[in-house]
Amino acid sequence: MSTPAADPVDPVDPLSHERAHLASSRAALRSMREDVEALDIRDVAANRVSAEALAHQIELRVKALADLSDTPLFFGRLDYLHAPGAERAEGAEGERFYIGRRHVHDADGDPMVIDWRAPVSQSFYRASKKDPMDVGLRRRFGYTGGDLTAYEDERLSDPAEAARTSRLLQREIERPRVGPMRDIVATIQPEQDEIVRSGLTGTVCVQGGPGTGKTAVGLHRVAYLLYAHRERLARTGTLVIGPNRSFLHYIEQVLPALGELAVRQATVDDLVARVEVRGTDDAAAAMVKGDARMARVLRRALYAQVSMPTEPVMVVRGSRRWRVPAYELEAIVGELLDRGIRYGAAREALPQRIAHAVLVQMERSGEAPDDRVQDAVARNSAVKAAVKAVWPAVDPAKLVLRLLTDAEFLAEHAEGVLDADEQKTVLWAKTVRSVKSAKWSAADAVLIDEATDLVERTHSLGHVVLDEAQDLSPMQYRAVGRRCTTGSATVLGDLAQGTTPWATRSWAEALEHLGKPEAVVEELTAGFRVPTDVIAYASRLLPHIAPGLRAVASVRENPGVFEVRPVDGVEGVIDAVREALREEGSIGLIAADGRVPALVEGLAAAGLSPLAPGEETTRETRLTVVPASLAKGLEYDFVVLDEPAAVVDGEPDERTGLRRLYVALTRAVSGLVVTHGVALPTQLL
Repeated sequence: MSTPAADPVDPVDPLSHERAHLASSRAALRSMREDVEALDIRDVAANRVSAEALAHQIELRVKALADLSDTPLFFGRLDYLHAPGAERAEGAEGERFYIGRRHVHDADGDPMVIDWRAPVSQSFYRASKKDPMDVGLRRRFGYTGGDLTAYEDERLSDPAEAARTSRLLQREIERPRVGPMRDIVATIQPEQDEIVRSGLTGTVCVQGGPGTGKTAVGLHRVAYLLYAHRERLARTGTLVIGPNRSFLHYIEQVLPALGELAVRQATVDDLVARVEVRGTDDAAAAMVKGDARMARVLRRALYAQVSMPTEPVMVVRGSRRWRVPAYELEAIVGELLDRGIRYGAAREALPQRIAHAVLVQMERSGEAPDDRVQDAVARNSAVKAAVKAVWPAVDPAKLVLRLLTDAEFLAEHAEGVLDADEQKTVLWAKTVRSVKSAKWSAADAVLIDEATDLVERTHSLGHVVLDEAQDLSPMQYRAVGRRCTTGSATVLGDLAQGTTPWATRSWAEALEHLGKPEAVVEELTAGFRVPTDVIAYASRLLPHIAPGLRAVASVRENPGVFEVRPVDGVEGVIDAVREALREEGSIGLIAADGRVPALVEGLAAAGLSPLAPGEETTRETRLTVVPASLAKGLEYDFVVLDEPAAVVDGEPDERTGLRRLYVALTRAVSGLVVTHGVALPTQLL
């Protein structure tokens, strides 16, 4: 049972009472962990494999029950007016629930902390004065490290108490950070919670500007789905896809902090890593290779390997000969082609179909063959030879290599799909003769993945989160979509932050390529992380990079620091960095990729040792130098942005450059200083 809301022994000093409950809850969590550690499984498992699997599950459970000393075990309390499910009669006794990151129970099994994902916890995020959801009191807790230091009450059922913004909530949102991304479980807003708790069967696309929490929403949705559908997702699997390794390192601690340890994280390049990527494409070639039309070219090239039989098959068994005529073989092949099944599956079915035709003849002659006879016929050398001639095995990488090196082969299968200039753009030199010697690009690897799926179906997961999706090509969307054909997805992105030449133009188009055209598109427009002056300055670029897209409205009370500062050379940039280091939290120096080496050299000469993106900040080492190309998805308390014009000029065209600049401008959580020695882009003036 939970604690009664109308607790008669609630002391005069509520903070002491809450600290006591925190201490008791931590002790109960330790007991839960010790109980799991003490489990004896020596005589439980039937074999070694089962024993290892069970031991692994126990190990994960022990890790999930870890008490993180600097993380609040619970962050809120709900006092309900009535017991759940009871009639709301006057005088009915409600219950009290402490809301936290994981469930904790005492020795009798009674809950001391309720998991934030449980249905009863939903009111903590959605209850309001307008709709109190039977909550009499909502209490939020403030912490310093892992110590409970403050509380704040909202009496939702009291009409005399005016609605107000929670200062503890605002302070937690604006709190400086050092290290990787934190969870937002204590600060989830109603519109975010609605997305987090959306069902497993539906795909959701979240359009969100900088600081709206879309990444956190996606990660918390995974955690919620694992709670609500654990058995199903344990079988089918979950995956988080990010744009690069630096981003994945930044977010990798969020799910473990919520007790979820089994979610795989990867980039799109990781998913399609069937060949070693050693080459690069220019923008024009990458655009063509990333176009969805390439899927049609690949399908044509693959199924062109199938040829209609012109000779009969003669199967010899003992003293009897069985002849399958060419016209019957042609009908079998035609039927398999018409069914549209995978190339490899059809090739495996073909010998069985031929064998079945032989068995029909046997039965007509009075024999009674069984399945073993059919299998034996399917393995007959004559049948194998016919299959090899009609439906040959295909290596996907070799097929792509031939398309990229054989102009006639490409022209034959790209006719009416790619024009002559596009074909010429993707062709390699004919000197490349083997898969191993080829210098494959990232776009080539996606083509090979597409061809592989045409041959053999890609394994589908139960749920996939795709972050920074706006930068994917149509073919990359297809690669991700293959990983969730029988599952669902959470797609996260911002059309204004697309920085590739093939960046997404509309979510409807992207979702079509993903194979999820029925997905619901939600928009987050409330900015919780970026200060008002910073987002207002960056939003000057929106009419030029994403006409019609609504600007983010910052809801932060703290206006933050914002300054545009003319400087003279690297020394002026370093002075701005030194000033930022006087503030609390992480510091990011963002610059055009080409200017990073000179800035790193200047910092070293000034006695400052910066980190590279992906390296974890600490209280002692808080400065990271970030190339603009890697800034997407990252956040820093204070940002010094070096030379905006160089960021724009570092991209192949102005529109992409302005989008890259928009990303760089919106990485700051508490303050931004823009330094420049040359004129600013006119779009910022």
